[in-house]
Amino acid sequence: MAIDMKVPAVGESITEVTVATWNKKEGDHVKLDEVLCELESDKATFELPAEAEGILHIVAKEGDVLPIGAVICSIEVGGVQAEVKVADSAPAVAPAPAAVPAAEVGPVAAASGVTQVIEVKVPAVGESISEVTVSVWNKKSGDVVKLDEVICELESDKATFELPAEAAGVLEIVAEPGAVVAIGGILAKITVGASAPVVVSDAVSAPVIAAGSGSGSASVSADAGYAAGHPSPAAAKILDEKGVSAADVAGTGVGGRITKEDAMAASKPAAVSAPVAAAPTAASLGASAAVAQGGTRREKMSSLRKTVARRLVAVKNETAMLTTFNEVDMKPVMDLRGKYKDKFKEKHGVGLGFMSFFTKAVCVALKEFPSVNAKIDGEEIVYHDYCDISIAVSAPKGLVVPVIRSAEHLSLAGIESEVVRLAGKARENKLSLEEMSGGTFTITNGGVFGSMLSTPIINAPQVAILGMHNIVERAVVVDGQVVVRPIMYLALSYDHRIIDGRESVSFLVRVKQLLEDPARLLLDI
Repeated sequence: MAIDMKVPAVGESITEVTVATWNKKEGDHVKLDEVLCELESDKATFELPAEAEGILHIVAKEGDVLPIGAVICSIEVGGVQAEVKVADSAPAVAPAPAAVPAAEVGPVAAASGVTQVIEVKVPAVGESISEVTVSVWNKKSGDVVKLDEVICELESDKATFELPAEAAGVLEIVAEPGAVVAIGGILAKITVGASAPVVVSDAVSAPVIAAGSGSGSASVSADAGYAAGHPSPAAAKILDEKGVSAADVAGTGVGGRITKEDAMAASKPAAVSAPVAAAPTAASLGASAAVAQGGTRREKMSSLRKTVARRLVAVKNETAMLTTFNEVDMKPVMDLRGKYKDKFKEKHGVGLGFMSFFTKAVCVALKEFPSVNAKIDGEEIVYHDYCDISIAVSAPKGLVVPVIRSAEHLSLAGIESEVVRLAGKARENKLSLEEMSGGTFTITNGGVFGSMLSTPIINAPQVAILGMHNIVERAVVVDGQVVVRPIMYLALSYDHRIIDGRESVSFLVRVKQLLEDPARLLLDI
C-alpha cells in the first residue's frame, strides 16, 4: 500500500511552496516522523516529516514549486521492507567476547566481526535555519568516540550548537572545520563494531611502549586529544582581549581544550629582556619601515554576522524608517535607585539597574499606543496584546536579541533577574532559539559603550526600537533656574508605514514622563 504525502497548509496567506532540499533519496527506507525534506515559502522554511514507515518514492524534485495540497512524494508501506531492515541490522555472527585480551585483538580478528557505519547528519535546529557552519572538531578522524560525547560545534546564524555522537565507535570526519553544510547534510561517519577495539588496543599499548623510556611525558601526550590547545569561542575572545596566545595556556577541558575558566585564569607571559642591540644599519631601518607599514588579513564572516548584515540591509530597504528623539532627566530614577539599591539587592538577590525602569515604562506606553507594539503581515496589521521585550546584547560572536516574555506582568526584580539570566547566557553562547524569537519591541542600550546619540535600526518584523544612550550632566532650566542634571538622550526608530508621527512622538513623551516621575510606574498612572 502506498501513502501519498501532500503539501500541508502552512498558513492562511501561503498558497504555494518550493521544495528546497531532500534529506532522503529515492528508494530510501524512512521511519515515521523522520524529516524527509524542507519546504520554503515566502515567509519561512518548513520541515516535512514522514507520515508512515516504508520505502520513499519522490514525486517533486528540488526547486519545484507546488501548490498547497499537491502530492510531493509517496511512501510504500509493507512488511517486506520491515523484514529486510531487521535482517540488515541483525548481526550475522555472534559478537566477540569482551574478555579477549587487547594484545590478541588484531586486524584478522577485527575483520571477522560485523561493522555498521552510521552517518552523522546536521540535525534540524530551527524552522528558519537552513544551513550551519562547522566551527571546530573536538575529535579527529580515527578517534574512538563514546555515545553522547560532544564531537564538534556547529554555528548557525543565531546560535552555537554542540553535536553529540549518536553511537560509540570510530569517527571519520567528512566536513572539515569552516565547511557550510545544509540541514540533513553528512558531517561525519561512525563505524560501530569490531573495528573499534583495534583502535582502542593501539591507544592502550602506546603508553606501555613509551613507558620504557622512563619519561612521564609519554602518558601525557597519549591522553592529549585533538582539541588540545584549541580554545572554545568564549575562551578565544577572552584570550584576544588579554593579548595571550593559546599556545601559552594549558587546557583543562575535554581532550585538553582551553575552557573559559582557563582563559580567565591565564596571564600574559613576562617579556624576556633582550641584549642591547647594536646601532641600526640602513638595511635594518628599511626593514623596520616595511614592518611599520602594516599589512592586511582576511577572515571569513561568521553565519551570525552574515545574517545580521543581510537583515539590517533588508530592513533599511523594506521599511519607511524614521527616528524621533527626546531627552530624559534621570535624576528621579537615580535618586530612587541610590536610596533603595542595597535593600533591593538584599531582598531580591539582584541589582537594581536602569533597564527595569525603561522596560516597565515601555510596557505602559505600548498599552496606550498599540501600533508601536504591532507588526505588518502582508496587507494586514497584527496587534499584540502582550509585551515581549527584546533586549539587544553584545555577545562574543555578535549582536543577539534575547526576549523577556510577558514583561508587562513582571516586577522590577523579575525584569532584572531575566536581564541578568539572558545576558549571561548570551555571553556564554548558550541562548536557545526560543529565547531569541518572538519579541514585539526592542530596547538597545548604546550608552554602556559611551554612545551619546544614535539612530537604531528596527529589529524586523517589529516596527519600533528604543535606543538608550549615556547619561551626561548638562545645564538645563528647571523652574526658571539653570541647574545641572543627569540627562539621557532617547531615540525611537519606527516604521512610518503603520506608526504616524503623532504616535511616535507621543509614545516617546510618555516614556519620558514615566521615567522623570517613577512613582507613576508604581501607581500605574
